[in-house]
Amino acid sequence: MPEQKTKYNAIMLIDDNEIDNLINQKIIESSNICKNIFTHTGGKSAIEFLKNMEKIAASVPGCLPEIIFLDIDMPLMDGFQFLDEFDKLSKDTKQYCNVVMLTSSINPQDMNKSKKYDYVKKYVNKPLTQDSLNKLSI
Repeated sequence: MPEQKTKYNAIMLIDDNEIDNLINQKIIESSNICKNIFTHTGGKSAIEFLKNMEKIAASVPGCLPEIIFLDIDMPLMDGFQFLDEFDKLSKDTKQYCNVVMLTSSINPQDMNKSKKYDYVKKYVNKPLTQDSLNKLSI
């Protein structure tokens, strides 16, 4: 099979479950759709990371993740609290980074709530699969 050209420079995974992060990372790696994968086990560290990346984005194009897979149910800062903090980032960052809710939540309220955020492009149920990655089209 010919090697597929990477579609994205970077993807970020935010999930407090390290095993989920590891599995999702392996699926993304095997799909060959990006060059870099950043993983965070909490919303706070992910926001700090994005703030730092924002500072160097002007001189290092493509350092921000094009896709952020975000879990909803996390301690300290849940997915929606992360989105509220993400909303405070620059307009350029919010346009560049597309958020995909990756969750085991089957609560329709969560799905509806996520639609209130312009930068949430998709709502995907766990686990992440090769098929759901292929259908991303962001």
